[in-house]
Amino acid sequence: MVFSLVDAFGITLVLTTSYILYHAIIAPAFNPLRRISGPPVRRFFGNHLQFVLDPSMSPRVHDLYVKKYGRSIRIRGVGPWDERLLTLDPVSVNHVLKHSTIYEKPWQSRRLITSLIGCGMLAAEGQVHKRQRRVATPAFSIQNMRALVPLVFDKGSELKSKWMNIISQNQEEHQSPPHVPVRLDVCHWISRATFDVIGLAGFDYDFRAIQDESNELFAAYKEMFEVAISQGRLVRTVIGIYMPYLNALFPDRVMRTIQRCQGVIHRVAGHLIQEKKRKIAEGEASGCAYVGKDLLSLLLKSNNATDLPPEHRISDEDILNNINTFMFAGSDTSSLTITWALLLLAQHPWTQSRLREELLTILPAAPLASLTEDEIQSLHTEVTNLPFLDNVARETLRLIPPVHSSIRVATQNDEIPTSYPVRDANGNIMEGKQTVAISKGSFVHVAVEAFNLDKGIWGEDAWEFNPDRWDNLPEGVADLPGLFSNTLTFSAGPRSCIGMRFSMIEIKTFLYILITNFTFAQTDDTIIKANV
Repeated sequence: MVFSLVDAFGITLVLTTSYILYHAIIAPAFNPLRRISGPPVRRFFGNHLQFVLDPSMSPRVHDLYVKKYGRSIRIRGVGPWDERLLTLDPVSVNHVLKHSTIYEKPWQSRRLITSLIGCGMLAAEGQVHKRQRRVATPAFSIQNMRALVPLVFDKGSELKSKWMNIISQNQEEHQSPPHVPVRLDVCHWISRATFDVIGLAGFDYDFRAIQDESNELFAAYKEMFEVAISQGRLVRTVIGIYMPYLNALFPDRVMRTIQRCQGVIHRVAGHLIQEKKRKIAEGEASGCAYVGKDLLSLLLKSNNATDLPPEHRISDEDILNNINTFMFAGSDTSSLTITWALLLLAQHPWTQSRLREELLTILPAAPLASLTEDEIQSLHTEVTNLPFLDNVARETLRLIPPVHSSIRVATQNDEIPTSYPVRDANGNIMEGKQTVAISKGSFVHVAVEAFNLDKGIWGEDAWEFNPDRWDNLPEGVADLPGLFSNTLTFSAGPRSCIGMRFSMIEIKTFLYILITNFTFAQTDDTIIKANV
């Protein structure tokens, strides 16, 4: 018995050591990515992740890498076994994003997302994602998105009124004249307002976050999302991904916060789902269909459509997970873009004045609150068609995309096509080489920001805020992949952002209301960009 245990231990040790040696030393030596050019690594466990993922340095790093190594670049991930492809070749990125069954989100990313907001469209892959997307697509039609326009105007007007009251109170307290500026945390207030919008648009639930932050469901979402985008807890996050049972057995303060928030969301939002299902069922039974414009109602109706086979329907849990996904992506994307737009306009006063002049040309004679729904829809059409506002929105989304970058993993060996020359490990152009070989399990970095700021495509002023560039774009821009204006801000391919239309409604409506009522100036506070 003793010898058998020793033998078993010895065999296990040999197998474990062999496995580690193979994946850490032998397999990487045959990785085809080692044949292409890339920056050197100084240490055994050295990597390039901070350089390409930190927004404070990534634009300079990407620019340097392209000039030195070309547009198909080998970078090091977490260890010598983790050679990755960083591509800034439009054809290559289009191939990766188009073939979503070959290039999926890594299981590590999916597990992290699922642990926070569930397995909705942001985390799902394969048939699960396809089924969820099929059910959700009708809810995001142009007609359904336009039906949400009045509530966006209502919340934009409510935020305007709230700010007016704050300014009046400040002037009274300090006995200051009307022209004295007031400091506001714009990011904080915009976030509260977009939460209100997505709450009503998502499941017809008013957080009333603009007025106060006491709502239980709002607080739960807010706390959980702040954890999701926090920049700390690296070690604990890694443990949670690779050994989730440890988080379950020994939860830390953050994990207990997540569990508490998820409990509130499942209780309150779960009740809302059941209420919506009841109203829809009662409407069908009475012959008077329930008319709900929110995404939850539309999802439930789409999921129960008679022409949808039972095997293609999704569960109540899937619906809740996707509502959570809409809450996270919808509030985050819009609030960040509106906030950055206002900061950029504060940094460029002349551009802000020019935009205000354009917006005032369509200002209705009557207050927004007195307009009918048809009049609001007509005003929104005018807002949407304003050329300079469109330029400002597009330039903000190009310059500071809400999502800095993304990662895909190859599920099989593949040859990724290229349109630019590929350099070998010595820096020499590989003649006749029009593809990059990638092996199963290798990561591909989709550098959203890098494509949007590429000086070789957008021009030498690519890092500058210049809304007028959209009136005369360089020829190379037309070849860039992307769902929105040849940028990767809303991604591309089958996994592109399903809520882009709604996000643009929010962004333009809020800019219209706020710029026509306030003048924004920059404070001396330090502003930083964080990688989301």
